[in-house]
Formats: sequence, structure tokens, C-alpha cells
Amino acid sequence: MKVFDDKHIKNVVFVGAHNSGKTTLAETMLFEAGLINRRGTIEDQNTVSDYHEIEHQRQASVFATPIHTEWRNYKINIIDTPGLDDFIGEIISSIRVGDTIATVINGKHGVEVGTEIIWNYIDKYNKPTLFIINQIDHPDCNFEDAFKSIKTLVGNNVAQIQYPIKLDGAQCIVDVLKMKCYKFGPEGGKPEKLEIPDFEKAKAEALHNELVEKAAENDEALMELYFDKGTLNEDEMRQGIKAGMLNHDLFPVFCVSALQDMGSGRLMGFIDNVAPAAADLKPEQSLEGEEIVPKAEADTSLFVFKTLYQPNLGQITFFKVKSGEINLNDRLTNSRTGETEVINQLFIMDGKNREPVNKLSTGDIGASLKLKDTETNDTLYSGSKPITIKPIQYPEPRINKAVTASNKADEEKLSDALRKIHKQDPTVVINYSKESKEQVLGCQGELHLAIIDMTLKSDYKITAHYEKPKIKYRETIQRSSTANYRHKKQSGGSGQFAQVHLKIEPWFEGMPEPEGFNIRGKEEVSLPWGGKLVFYNCIVGGVIDARYIPSVMKGVLEVMEEGPLTGSYIRDVRVMVYDGKMHPVDSNDISFKIAGAHAFKEAFLNANPKLLEPTNELTVKVPEDMVGNVMTDLQSRRSIIQGFDNLDHYQILKCTIPAAELFGYSTDLRSLTQGKATFSSRFSSYQPVPNNIQKQLVKEEV
Repeated sequence: MKVFDDKHIKNVVFVGAHNSGKTTLAETMLFEAGLINRRGTIEDQNTVSDYHEIEHQRQASVFATPIHTEWRNYKINIIDTPGLDDFIGEIISSIRVGDTIATVINGKHGVEVGTEIIWNYIDKYNKPTLFIINQIDHPDCNFEDAFKSIKTLVGNNVAQIQYPIKLDGAQCIVDVLKMKCYKFGPEGGKPEKLEIPDFEKAKAEALHNELVEKAAENDEALMELYFDKGTLNEDEMRQGIKAGMLNHDLFPVFCVSALQDMGSGRLMGFIDNVAPAAADLKPEQSLEGEEIVPKAEADTSLFVFKTLYQPNLGQITFFKVKSGEINLNDRLTNSRTGETEVINQLFIMDGKNREPVNKLSTGDIGASLKLKDTETNDTLYSGSKPITIKPIQYPEPRINKAVTASNKADEEKLSDALRKIHKQDPTVVINYSKESKEQVLGCQGELHLAIIDMTLKSDYKITAHYEKPKIKYRETIQRSSTANYRHKKQSGGSGQFAQVHLKIEPWFEGMPEPEGFNIRGKEEVSLPWGGKLVFYNCIVGGVIDARYIPSVMKGVLEVMEEGPLTGSYIRDVRVMVYDGKMHPVDSNDISFKIAGAHAFKEAFLNANPKLLEPTNELTVKVPEDMVGNVMTDLQSRRSIIQGFDNLDHYQILKCTIPAAELFGYSTDLRSLTQGKATFSSRFSSYQPVPNNIQKQLVKEEV
């Protein structure tokens, strides 16, 4: 296979809302370039990029799939991504390694909710971006409205390079950069190149002049040239457009019919000649503070952006060559583990097809098989200086489910499978809760969960059961209380005896020391589950030997691990042990541990015990005209609105909400807003549970 240098490799990521035509456009570009001799379709389940069985079943992209094509001595790596934000992890990782983001817009619908969500990540990474309005030949296509929706999304820096017209009943595309009209036959393919018709010249010239101005604005030398000549030639315009894309200040708009192969060749020509290559982008800073210069002469560094498990192959590791070159059998160091990885196999991937190569250069995208201990977000490097490329930040889960194997014998197998799924998709988060004794699966939505379930069944032959995870309540007290307990046991020989008197109080940071006690010792225990136990030895006259005091505290801590109300952890209590009795023969550690536990439990139940529930900070981004419904729903979930922010045509609602009320929120919010609202949440604090809910929870435990 031909090896391309860093100036002739273009990495383009296709993003866009569900059903915008990304997979069809990618297939058409492969066909147009002659890399495939027949175009597949989603309906026939034979496209290059949608090859997984799950994608065939759903007739939609679920995974981000790298493919490549070649056009006029340029290599164009394409990553075809899903359109639904349930699979946002696949989209984000692809954006991270893309040099140009091609956002595909359905010409019938314009910018959709999915487009807006994806745009936020493109904007965050400051990536060069172009827009492609698809389905221009469809009778319901409204190009002008679609273009206006892009302008609303990105602002006035949108630059119209093409627009569609009909000429003698034939579909045409007017190109205001080249100032030509491309006329297509009914089957698409190579167009007839014409002069722009007279009835379109005024519009085309106006758009051309506007494009010249936008191109000139991005380069001082071009601006001076523009002032001198009053215009720019095509090469100068290309230079200005590229500078604007690199600055994230200019967003060209093209139009195509992916299904009928109209406009794809011109689009590939623009990608070749104008769209930035990896070598054009600003050097990245490694976590060590060094510049990673995208040059073939530099030390080699690879960034792993995707991991895929296939039952017949094992682990496939996808990477981008950030600097230097990678050769077959190279030995590289993993910056996370310090271990050496040998690249025994080197491929470029086109969907499920692997093409072996001996070498890849800076900017290229490749894959390897069966690396020892390399995962998504890892950096592999050569040279003596460590290089760690900044990792991808993935969003927190939006839904959580307790997951168990339907067949108990498969529990270990399930855990192993979920670990592999997490490595493949880091937005799938797996945690085992020691507190609730359940495995909790976090993901991005109900559809995401359905795909995980399908993967478990098809790839791992495991049937799983999902249910609402237990809420991790805490127990505490609201007033002081005293209690004493005598433990006495005689069963022949040495017996057991201990008596403990103690007082408990609610603890808070900065509270004064207890009055009326002779404090002999104090221990503050920061509890693993949050909060504190402050334990005082206030024994006078040796009624309890000092060596037994730690046993009393152990008894108290034992109860705090399983509170009397609901079995939840207890927090924020202070205990004063001030009296008791012991026996010269029968007293021992176990006796005082038992007496301490019983005395603490009795005192706790008499101290107006209170349940605390976890609350989350919740941020909801919702269209202005839907705020009322969302707020009504939030109030029904016991949320407290903290404030509002305005962002374009959206309101950002900030509130606190009990974690128990977030179950099902992702699905309900999507239903309330037709999928137009998004949210994020994170743990905030523990707050008291309302009395009526506490009574119900305690009743359920009895």
C-alpha cells in the first residue's frame, strides 16, 4: 500500500443527526474514488462502515467506524459516526482525532437536536468544520431554511460555497468558489461542467463576493491584497478559507445528494485542496508540558482513541499517529503503564476489512491487534522522554441500572464482559457497590442500554436483568441521648461481662467540646462513607480499663455500618463513654464490643434519628418555549431551582434534586422536549429526607 506523507493525509469525521446521510455519503465517496465497485445501502445491510450485526438489526450506525478513500493523490481517512447522542462517546473520541469535522445536515430538516449536541463538542475542541446539506434532490428539501439553521447555530462566520438549482429539470449545483455550475444526470456521478446560467449570475456573484471578503478576513496579507485588487483569485480564496477553518472562524457549506452521487467528487476535491491536514494544526501540549510537533522527523507518538472487541479477533486498538512514523515491529512504551508494546501487526481499517501495511506516517490513522495492556486514551511513544497526550473527557452516565446475570452461574462472566464493554466504550461505567451489594451499570440512555444488552446476548451469550439501583441513604441523629447496656453471659468456665454507659450527640464541624465530662482521650474517625465519628473516653476512676475502650468503639462502628433504621451507614455522631462496670475474670474485648454496640444502638433510636438522602446538582439545557413543562416536572421531583442562565434560544436551569428522583429522568426529559433538552448531574451532598418518605422507607425495611 502507498505511504502518504503528512501533507497528503486528511482525517475527516462525519457527524450529524440520526438519518442525515453520513453512512451513505461515506459509501458514495468510496465508490466515486473507485475503491469499491458497487455502492451498498443501509437497507441491504452491505455498506462498508455499518458492518456490525447490531447495526444491521437497527439499520443505523452504532459504532464510529474508520474507513479510507483516495482522491487525486490524497488519502482521506473518514470516520463515520453514529447520529444519536446515546452513543456520544463514539462521536467525541472521533472528533478528538479528526482534523476536519464534516457535519452532515438533512436538507429536509435542517439543524436538528443531535446536530446541536454534537456542535457543542466540536466547538469545545475548536475543530475546523464544514457543513454538508444532503438530499438536495429530495422534493421536501428546503436548502434555504437548512442554510439559515446552520447560520443560527454557528453565527455569521458560515460561508456558502454551493447551492442547488434545477436546470431543464436536471439537478444542478452552483459553486461560487469556482464560479461554475455542475449539472448531473438522473444517476448522478460525474457532472457536466457549465457556466452559471444568466438567471443565477447576480446571486452567484453576490455570494462569491461575500466569500472573497470572508476569505480575506482570515489573513492579513490576503486582506491587503484584497484592498489592492478588490478581489482574490481562486487559490488566494482557498488559502483564506483554510486559514479561517484553522482559526475556527469560517465554516464552509456544501450541498450533495449522497444517495444519487451528486457533489461528492467536488467535496473530496475541496477536502484535498483546502481542508486542514494534521500537519496544519497547532502542536498539542503533552501532559508533561512538551510540544507534540506533527512531523515525520519527530519521535513517534500514537494516541489510542478507540478499542474494539471482536469475538473472532480479540482486541483491535485504533490510533492516530500524532508525531513521527510507526513501522511494523516497532517497540513503543505505554506512558500509563511503562510497559513496552510491540506492534506485531499494523493495519488500516475499512469497516471490518483489514489491510496490512508496513508503515504509517504522522497524521495517519491505523490499527493493531492484541496489544498487551493498551486501552483507549493511552499514549504509545518512542524516545527517552515520556509523552502523554491529553486524554478524552467523557460525559458522566445519565442513567444507572443495577445489573445481574439471569443465570447466577454467569455472574463472573457478566462482570468480565462489562469490563470489556467499558474498555470499548468509556461512557459505559461499571461500579460494584459494597454498600448496596450490587453491580451498577451507568450509560447514556435507554437506547444505549439496549445496545449493551444486545452485545451481551450476541457476543457473550449472557442474558442480564436490569433494575433500579438502591439509593445509598445515610442515618444520623437530631438530638442527644444516653443509654447503658449490661452484657452478661455465663455458660460454664469463664463467662462474659461488660457494662457501658454512653451519651451520643449530633456532630458538626467546629462544635465545642462536650461539657460536664472528664475527657481522657479523643479519637476522630473520618468514615469511608462520609462524615465522622468523634469518640471520647470520659471514664473516671478506672471503672472500665483503658484497654477495653477501643473495643467499645469497635462495637459502635459495627452498628454504624448497618444503621437501625434502614441498614444504611450512620454518619456525623459523637459518643462520650462516661461510666460502666467490668469483672476481674469475665470481662474481655468481645464483651465490651457487644455492650458498646447495644448501648449505641439504643441511644441512637432515642436520639430522633434522621435519614439523609444523596442529592445531585442538576443542570438542564432546555429550549425557551419548553421551560414551563420542564420546571413543572422538576418540582414534582422535589428539586430546588437555584438559578437560570440564558444561552442563545435556550435556558440553563440549575437546581438540586434528590438522587432517588433522577431515576427515569433521561427518558422523561426526552419525551417532554422531543429530545431537544440535555442535562448533566453530579453528586452534591446529603440532605434530610422528608418525614413522610422516611416513614415509608423505614416501613419497607421492617
